[in-house]
Amino acid sequence: MTDFSGKKAFVIGGSRGIGAVIVRRLASEGASVRFTWAGSRTKAEDLARQTGAEAIQADATDRSAILAATREAGPIDIFVFNAGICIAGDPLTLDPDDIDRMIDINIRAAYHASVEAARSMPDGGRIILIGSTNANRVPFTGLAAYSMTKSALQSMVRGLARDFGHRHITVNVIQPGPTDTDMNPANGPLADLMHSVMAIKEHGSAEDVAAYVSFLASPAARGITGAMQTIDGGFSA
Repeated sequence: MTDFSGKKAFVIGGSRGIGAVIVRRLASEGASVRFTWAGSRTKAEDLARQTGAEAIQADATDRSAILAATREAGPIDIFVFNAGICIAGDPLTLDPDDIDRMIDINIRAAYHASVEAARSMPDGGRIILIGSTNANRVPFTGLAAYSMTKSALQSMVRGLARDFGHRHITVNVIQPGPTDTDMNPANGPLADLMHSVMAIKEHGSAEDVAAYVSFLASPAARGITGAMQTIDGGFSA
């Protein structure tokens, strides 16, 4: 366990799933944690009560709201952007407005919030984005737009790592594969299909991702930046 006592962490998209486990992990390691939520008030309030973290309502599609929440949380030592949605299906029939909303959350919000966090971030801070193994591999139909948004994070972290490197701020993206959450349960209808292209044929856990966040936020990872940290059971091998 890393000791983050005295550190301030801010998690965008932290009320449920992987985000909630990240909040729990960082809080358990001593960080003062704030997190945003959009539609899960009850889960956010329960998580805040259980961990001592502060829950802030802010929709990732609202740039002004996300930037304001990020500024108010600063100066941030550990910034985690976990918000994201997946719109999948036939590109000829998907609603263009749904695709644009996914781009707003998965790319635009990720970029603007990361830059805002860096404005007041102390030297040696950490910026960590949660992406997807689909940035590396798209073995199924219907994932073109979603995979595009996750591939964009790869170039984003490479560039921001250069921009902020003189301040010893590291910028990385964690790329989970199939992960056991409410949105993608290990016993769900698509599990066998996903496992068929994996080396380790089982879902990962949100705890796996949170442990990776903790490592990248720790002093041990001070030399890791501009990197894609894939944790997918060999999905993209």
